[in-house]
Amino acid sequence: MTSKVYNKQIGGSHYKDMVMQPSEFINKNKLQFAEGNAIKYICRHAHKGEVQDLEKAKHYIDMIIERDYGPTNPDMVPMTEEEEYRNAGITKEEAEKKPETWIEGYNKWKELKDKGVVNGKVKLGDLKKLLKERCPHN
Repeated sequence: MTSKVYNKQIGGSHYKDMVMQPSEFINKNKLQFAEGNAIKYICRHAHKGEVQDLEKAKHYIDMIIERDYGPTNPDMVPMTEEEEYRNAGITKEEAEKKPETWIEGYNKWKELKDKGVVNGKVKLGDLKKLLKERCPHN
């Protein structure tokens, strides 16, 4: 049951329509100052401060992260898309290429197998056939 102290709000009404006021939730869960403020701003953003309230909530969350997990490196810059592809060892085109279906892969394997390519290797007798297909001068 909510006590009388939580039934009133001084300065505005942005908490009155909530099932539970953020202050009641914060106090009953014995949350610290930064956690409480983050919750407060998240709860009220649609009724009062909009984007600014969400920015304030993010600020308090950043404080919690630094307090509990150490400072983040301010010199650290996120990787560009190009750098991410380079680190993965692929090009953007390769990353965006539609994946091969199993039937396409099977047909490619069967074609290579028919040409004598097995496990990426070519049998010597089949090498001559492959060379003739590729180069009419041989």
